[in-house]
Amino acid sequence: MRPATHVERNSHGLRGLFRIGAALLLLAICSGCGGVAKINASSMPDVTTVAVAKATKQNISTTLDIASEFQPYQEINVYAKVSGYVQKLDVDWGTHVRQGQLLAALEVPELQQQLEIDQASVRRGEQDVARAKEMLAGARSSYNVAHLTYTRLASVQKTQPHLVAQEEVDQAQGKDTQANADVSAAQDSLAASEQGLAAAKASLEKDKALYGYSQITAPFDGVVTEIDAYKGALLPAGTSSNKGDQPLCHLADNSTLRLVIPVPESAVPNTKIGSAVQVRVPVLNKTFKGTVAHISGELDLSTRTMHTEIDIPNPKLEIVPGMYAYATLVLQHRNNVLTVPVQALDRQGTDVSVLRVDAQHKLARVKVQTGLETSDLVEVTSGLSPDDLVVVSARSQLREGEAVQPKTVAVSTLQGAQ
Repeated sequence: MRPATHVERNSHGLRGLFRIGAALLLLAICSGCGGVAKINASSMPDVTTVAVAKATKQNISTTLDIASEFQPYQEINVYAKVSGYVQKLDVDWGTHVRQGQLLAALEVPELQQQLEIDQASVRRGEQDVARAKEMLAGARSSYNVAHLTYTRLASVQKTQPHLVAQEEVDQAQGKDTQANADVSAAQDSLAASEQGLAAAKASLEKDKALYGYSQITAPFDGVVTEIDAYKGALLPAGTSSNKGDQPLCHLADNSTLRLVIPVPESAVPNTKIGSAVQVRVPVLNKTFKGTVAHISGELDLSTRTMHTEIDIPNPKLEIVPGMYAYATLVLQHRNNVLTVPVQALDRQGTDVSVLRVDAQHKLARVKVQTGLETSDLVEVTSGLSPDDLVVVSARSQLREGEAVQPKTVAVSTLQGAQ
């Protein structure tokens, strides 16, 4: 190879300097335009990132949320059955009582006196019965003697007519008849005495029952939510329909509480006795399990709703009547069905479709058949398979066959975005 001459070396050096100067000039131009040159994005292929969700199998339900207030399972005003003064009071506001427990004792002196009179009447009746029994025994004995005498005389007269006069036979027959009548009279007297004794005992039992009413007891387990009379107060007998009668106290059974809710007509066919209900109590920040216990079976024509009662066990008495709650009734339920978010559906009349992302990240429109729909999920009965990716946002800006970059999002994120 021929060695470079001096002229050639100078020529190569000039070309090198020219390249360096051109590079510096380009750098200066780029700096003047705002910094380092950027590649034009329009020259690169455009791939849109889309939010997608997986078609998954799970349990879904349609529910109905209704707000209401807790009521006691049962509550009453406790009245006295006999009029009297409160002699002893064993309860106060908030006292928890058991069925049959003494609430208060009344002082009723006239009933005590009546009991003593009744007991005396019973003792007298018992004595009358004993006397009547003795008289009946004596009458029967006299009858036996008279009847035996008459029978013997009559027998002798038949066998030996000349030994006994007819007069003696007639007198014996008369005594026999009289003795028999005395027995009947003694039996009637005994029956009358026994009836008198029974009446005396009945009167005694009645007054004992009335006197027992002076002990006011709890008719069921509960809590005393109000006291209306204190020691020394006169309580009238609460036997009339007068609403002005003064009660002793107000008793409520809070071990089980009730929610009375108006179920709308559309939900009536799916409301069944025994259905489980979730009851959320905001003030306690807790959710309790309840059961549909009673339904009226007819609609209120003014509101088009049905009276429905939900029972909620309250063994720890955490819930207080009057607290606000939200009841969630399960109307329809599906187990282990294929679901997608409702945001994935496109509806055109009766046709329903979704945009599915295939393995090559291209969009394909697929018609689907749907079933049960909730607020966030819908059951897909045909058209999709488990783990298929469906687009859940900006579908109007996408075209079938377009290549996209899928980004999986959670259903809860979609709910928050609504």
